[in-house]
Amino acid sequence: MSTGTPATGGFGEHLHGLRTRAGLSQEDLAHAAGVSVRALSDLERGRARGPQRRTVEALATALKLDATGARELERVASLGRPRPARQADAPPPAAAPDAAVRRPDAAAPRCTPDLLPRAPRGFHGRTAELAALSRATAGEAPVCLVIGPAGVGKTALVLHWAHHNPAGLTGGRLYADLRGFSDTGEVAAIEVLREFLLVLDVPHGRIPESENGASALFRSLAADRQLLVVLDNARDSEQVRPLLPGGDRCVTVVTSRHRLPGLIITDAARPVAVDVLTPQDATTLLARILGTDRVHAEPAAALRLGELCGGLPLALGVTAARLAGRPDWTLAEMAAELSDETRRLSLLDLEDTGVRAALRLTVRQLPAHVSPLFAALGRHPGTHVDRYAAAALASTDPTAADAALERLAVAHLLTETTPGRWTMHDLVRLYARGLDAHPDTLKRVLDYYITAATGAVAAAEPGSEDCFPLLADFSPPSAVREFADRSAAVAWYSAERNTLVRAVAAAHAAALHGRTWRIVMTMWPLIVWRVRDGWVPLLETALAAARTDADPHGEARVLNVLGWVLTEEGRTPEALVHLEAATALAAEAADAFAEANALIVLAMAQAALGGLDDAAKSCERAAELARASNDRRIERLAMQHLARHQADAGHWRQALTTATHALAFNYRPDTTDIPHILLLTIKGEALLGLGNRAEGIAQLDLAAREAESAGYDDGAVRALGALLRATPNATVQARYDTALTRLTTRS
Repeated sequence: MSTGTPATGGFGEHLHGLRTRAGLSQEDLAHAAGVSVRALSDLERGRARGPQRRTVEALATALKLDATGARELERVASLGRPRPARQADAPPPAAAPDAAVRRPDAAAPRCTPDLLPRAPRGFHGRTAELAALSRATAGEAPVCLVIGPAGVGKTALVLHWAHHNPAGLTGGRLYADLRGFSDTGEVAAIEVLREFLLVLDVPHGRIPESENGASALFRSLAADRQLLVVLDNARDSEQVRPLLPGGDRCVTVVTSRHRLPGLIITDAARPVAVDVLTPQDATTLLARILGTDRVHAEPAAALRLGELCGGLPLALGVTAARLAGRPDWTLAEMAAELSDETRRLSLLDLEDTGVRAALRLTVRQLPAHVSPLFAALGRHPGTHVDRYAAAALASTDPTAADAALERLAVAHLLTETTPGRWTMHDLVRLYARGLDAHPDTLKRVLDYYITAATGAVAAAEPGSEDCFPLLADFSPPSAVREFADRSAAVAWYSAERNTLVRAVAAAHAAALHGRTWRIVMTMWPLIVWRVRDGWVPLLETALAAARTDADPHGEARVLNVLGWVLTEEGRTPEALVHLEAATALAAEAADAFAEANALIVLAMAQAALGGLDDAAKSCERAAELARASNDRRIERLAMQHLARHQADAGHWRQALTTATHALAFNYRPDTTDIPHILLLTIKGEALLGLGNRAEGIAQLDLAAREAESAGYDDGAVRALGALLRATPNATVQARYDTALTRLTTRS
């Protein structure tokens, strides 16, 4: 199919001849070169006689010209491009174009320019984003920002929408790739304006040479038209502003990997965020390329591929292209290949296209002071980071880190999931991990978490002894979050639990044994509060690290906590072995604190095996060691456990005396004190055992309410269970069920 008659002489005739000899229709050549059929028709008819160099290069490639043919095509094209006018015959100022320029001869039909590339093939889904784009482009002279990370499909979304959705934009469709994230460099605004003005019927000789003049002329011509202007791949707001049309009937859609807040401020631009695909849409995208039969034959593997590609359309497209070229491969085999993190990014690159190439161009745009933090974030062991951890990674201060994190978010390399907490897409994290970072980056962030968690321990358990001395090569961070009270520490532990566990794994993998067991030991308050959360594997990692580190002090402390957790899990014989070893190690090291702690937990294991008298003796010995060391906190803890064993043996009077004495120790009502709650429970049980029912019930109810208020569900279950045995009550039962549900459903 051909549209119109080729122009005689010049670029149009030359291009027409080349296309005809190649046996291509205008549709074929337009598709291959990535230009619209209308634009190609205008070129052949001489309506656009001097196309830009990049358009000529695309045509030469599509026509499969050799180097000589490509040079000749460029030479002919250059003859039609405007030349700088001599001063004597320069055109009048562009800011006030005459009517003949703004409004061509009424007798000649005004063309409807169309520079849009073809609509993307295989487009699927994005219903919400398409609707948001339509809403954002409604109203007077709207500017819409379609923003999102590299490879998420912003251009495909806009082109699909532009070809199918806009209504009332009858004045033409203009498109320019601004190449804000390109290896070849961004396109100058004056080049874009020349192309726009040419298709708006401005003669070559009447196009101003200056950017300001051309921009003013473009705004003037657009003022009485209903244009759709698509500005693709913008780097920043400054690059876009000269290209915005005038009037109140045009619509401009800008795509960018950056947020471009400047356009929101100056031009009331409305952002539309484009996120990764849902699992269902990711599977459908694979099916459109590979065929539904192949994808539907392996639904689980298709979902896994979507997960490994992080729902990123670019990554999914590369994966589908690899599978399309290997029809004998199963989707499961491809998923197995991608599961290897060391190869994933290389598998998601084809030729010069892929995730790594796209991310490289984004990162290259980062300011010099931000790039080191991005590389350092690849070494962060967790999935979320705050400004304090980021500062430790980059060896800077939290204020500078906060600004850098915001800059990375603007570039869609980070996402702020909640105020002050940031995360990376998995593929972005892999890319960052491959960049050069300071060799001590991991050590710095591990030391930050040791410091922060030590502060959390002090706030959560005031007066508790430090679990360990610091390492000789310890790197203290420049600043650490401060915890105002126990609730702040508990909230931090809850938010950072997964990060701390991952930090242990990272330290262990890097053979940083001293840091491995220390991080685990800073988690002991969390282990106490959530004792049934499956801590044994983590503690076994810590134990192996302490032994490899040849640190008997650390080994004794870890053995003690591990033995306690095993006892709580009902694995008492295993616990007994660890606790006896912990007691012996602490005694050899003359570590009274560690020995008393180990004896207290050893007593728990002895009691679980029926040895209540042995348990009581162990607690009495622990109390003696604590008194000799003037450690009132451990002395009270030993007495709490002694009272527990006395109560379990039915020695109610002894249990009441011990519990009452321990309750008289320093207690601050404005803080959560777990031993205090447990002592109240024991005292209530002892009073019931002695026949003082009213006072016993009152003590148990007080213990339960303090536990509920503190979120200490294990203590609430114990107190409410004892209360139910004394006085079955629907309200108490409901409270018990609530606490038990919370306790047993936590992960």
